[in-house]
Amino acid sequence: MLQHLKNEIDHGTPARVSDQTVTLTIDGMAVSVPRGTSLMRAAVDAGVNVPKLCATDSLEPFGSCRLCLVEIEGRRGFPASCTTPAEAGMVVHTQTPKLQQLRKGVMELYISDHPLDCLTCSANGDCELQDMAGVTGLRNVRYGVGAAAGAHHCDAKKDASNPYFTYDPSKCIVCNRCVRACEETQGTFALTISGRGFESRVSPGQDQPFMDSECVSCGACVQACPTATLQEKTVIELGQPEHSVITTCAYCGVGCGFKAEMKGNTVVRMVPWKDGKANEGHSCVKGRFAWGYATHKDRITQPMVRETITDAWREVSWPEAIDFAATRFKAIQARHGQDSVGGITSSRCTNEEVYLVQKLIRAAFHTNNVDTCARVCHSPTGYGMGQTFGTSAGTQTFKSVEEADVIMVIGANPTDAHPVFGSRMKKRLREGAKLIVVDPRRIDLVSSPHIRAQHHLALQPGTNVAVITAMAHVVVTEGLVNEAYVAERCDTPSFNAWREFVARPENSPEAFEPVTGVPASELRAAARLFAAGPNSAIYYGLGVTEHAQGSTMVIGICNLAMACGMVGREGVGVNPLRGQNNVQGSCDMGSFPHELPGYRHISDTTVRSTFEAAWGVEISPEPGLRIPNMFEAALAGSFKGLYCVGEDIVQSDPNTQHVAAALSAMECIVVQDIFLNETAKYAHVLLPGSSFLEKDGTFTNAERRISRVRQVMPPLSGVGDWEATAMLSTALGYPMHYTHPEEIMREIAALTPSFAGVTYEKIDRFGSVQWPCNETTAEAGTSLMHVEKFVRGKGRFFNTQYVPSDEKVNSRYPLLLTTGRILSQYNVGAQTRRTPNNQWHDEDRLEIHPHDAEERGIADGDWVGVASRAGQTVLRAQISDRMQPGVVYTTFHFPESGANVITTDSSDWATNCPEYKVTAVQVTQVLQPSEWQRQYADFNRQQLAFLAEGRARAEVTGK
Repeated sequence: MLQHLKNEIDHGTPARVSDQTVTLTIDGMAVSVPRGTSLMRAAVDAGVNVPKLCATDSLEPFGSCRLCLVEIEGRRGFPASCTTPAEAGMVVHTQTPKLQQLRKGVMELYISDHPLDCLTCSANGDCELQDMAGVTGLRNVRYGVGAAAGAHHCDAKKDASNPYFTYDPSKCIVCNRCVRACEETQGTFALTISGRGFESRVSPGQDQPFMDSECVSCGACVQACPTATLQEKTVIELGQPEHSVITTCAYCGVGCGFKAEMKGNTVVRMVPWKDGKANEGHSCVKGRFAWGYATHKDRITQPMVRETITDAWREVSWPEAIDFAATRFKAIQARHGQDSVGGITSSRCTNEEVYLVQKLIRAAFHTNNVDTCARVCHSPTGYGMGQTFGTSAGTQTFKSVEEADVIMVIGANPTDAHPVFGSRMKKRLREGAKLIVVDPRRIDLVSSPHIRAQHHLALQPGTNVAVITAMAHVVVTEGLVNEAYVAERCDTPSFNAWREFVARPENSPEAFEPVTGVPASELRAAARLFAAGPNSAIYYGLGVTEHAQGSTMVIGICNLAMACGMVGREGVGVNPLRGQNNVQGSCDMGSFPHELPGYRHISDTTVRSTFEAAWGVEISPEPGLRIPNMFEAALAGSFKGLYCVGEDIVQSDPNTQHVAAALSAMECIVVQDIFLNETAKYAHVLLPGSSFLEKDGTFTNAERRISRVRQVMPPLSGVGDWEATAMLSTALGYPMHYTHPEEIMREIAALTPSFAGVTYEKIDRFGSVQWPCNETTAEAGTSLMHVEKFVRGKGRFFNTQYVPSDEKVNSRYPLLLTTGRILSQYNVGAQTRRTPNNQWHDEDRLEIHPHDAEERGIADGDWVGVASRAGQTVLRAQISDRMQPGVVYTTFHFPESGANVITTDSSDWATNCPEYKVTAVQVTQVLQPSEWQRQYADFNRQQLAFLAEGRARAEVTGK
């Protein structure tokens, strides 16, 4: 019977869509579509839904399920509509008695090899196989069902190895959608179809369990599956959701849109939103699955206070906690002056929350001592791009990479740190774009499946500026400058000075080769490839900014892009890959001590007077303290109080022991966070924070895209983050009266030119908007920056003199340590460590080259001591040829690893961004933890005991 059906159905062939339009008739209706459009798509345009199982709008047509067949007058057979291109004059029928008979026969075969649990299946109500059985009118199966049909797959073993979803091959119809999603959307190629004919089945890797395969748990296969073959464990446990809320992911700076699918206030699953402009329906393991931390047992849900950090916590009411904090801050300022306190905003918070914190610091504390965690990641981006282009933000959308011919990735690892964008980039590379990777480590992009880097410039850590200046030397001395672009768009005197500077012999690839370790011939070839384009794009990350010359390197990148004419159109540009979900927004909102919202300097009288009039207070014209200056002032005795919202500076900032000493010297630290983090262990007031599922507001991603964050459940503490800030400000004597974050956004838009046209209504209507969004831009904002001219007018060049890092190897510290992230964990790990993601990565490890390991007698898995000029810690070794000899690497997701105990306080010359990426170390085999780790364990036990004691007391007293 099956063979008979196969013989009756003609496949057809896909065609390339063009701009020409053809007109055809479908079920008696005339429809015009671009030539090459599939008949299925044309039918949808005519309002006709053709039955289907293997087809989906997010994947290329495949033509295997045999349900979407149609009849075409004048042609034999029954071609698949998903793979047959529309042609002028076609007369197509999608509903005839013969088609109905064929489709019902196909469905009979599917159901005959399917378990007898349709009524009790966890996918009930969300299964396309059930839907198609109804569409075809199938009521009985002539061949029997399940075991009754003879040979069957109904007893195939289920794979529940993945912590987030199950694979039940008994329900698989081998439609290939999961395999195609893994290939086309994710680009991991972890799934395949093994066996032939009746023995065909989906296989992770080489018939491995999912957890042993190369699957990265992005969820694309689960999303694509039309049955319950691949299904979220939360759906199996909780049942089908009843409603959904569109919101924005709170992990990296990609800013993926999600549908939080709910039962009441309980999240059943997070589904990537197809209309999300940043992700277009794709996701990664963190955004898709690692949201359980929001209701983790460790959540702080009650305010707490204590006199000193050696006291147990006392659970108190919100008014008591706010009064405690305000009284202490007032007393400190009365004794030590108004500049003796300050605050730190968070890239984890919404724009509205960040805006209120910096407003509190300036209007209620009457100081500009406000800074943000962007200080320790992308502050050089703000400085470097501001100086050259006139604004400190990415120039393109993520989608722009689809137009790039050459992609240069510098100091970034998109597949681990920005995986959804990484997948989009890999797709473009599979289509033929060329790749240049500038990184000391062989990241996944260098040799991912089906792609390879044309050039991997494996430079020595700390030599970024030498590499970018040498590339500029090649462009200038070999006549590769886009002279017409530079003449029209750039500042001539600065360009001429730069041209003369980079052309010097001491800036050649050959001169720098002993410094960078990059062969001159390889660097020259990479520079030529980038300059040739025709569309060349640069994407960079913390491997650029977290250096003593971070700002210089950002300037060097901008110089190169301008010289080659690679700014201001699709497929080119300078694109910083922001690390946290709202790093861009936290900077936009005026979190730096020298800038008000919109990157306007605090000393500008006109700008300052605008805010003074709106806020009703006088604002100091003097820039405040940066985070490192706050620490120094605390140790000197002049800085005594800190309001820290959503930021764990003890774990994330360099030289941990120095940070801890500074915090210990303060008299009042107020931490507002969802967990008792490392910084909270030094706090006197702990205010419960809200997860993104409890927030209302907006995030701004790395594209300058402003997206809504919508509350799907009430704050577990009863108070939102913005409400807590407003309460504290009011208690300090500066009343804040808002009833909803939308009112805060209206104030932001009224005071910030680049946000002038931003409204919640507009975001709801367009899905998102991109700043600048004002009367001079399109209604939905600006997707592409610097099109006709740079924001500053003429693009400006700066000389980029290479200055070696102060961190140098010697006989005592012969290796260079650099740091980064891993896919399954995120930042300091406060969220992901409280999810099953730990099953992939449960500790920070030290990657070391086999040669360096052998020289030290280190085997894979050994405990090793890592000592620097700042301190020492102990990690487990992972021998890896991804490293080059002389360079070691670790992540910083687990506080007990003490990765930042060994990083120094060396920092960028312009912004004080720490030099995390270059630390001279020695690595030796050890048998026990470091002294720091023993002290950490003791302190951690003490603080957890204080927390438990306070909670126990509250439980007994009923408070």
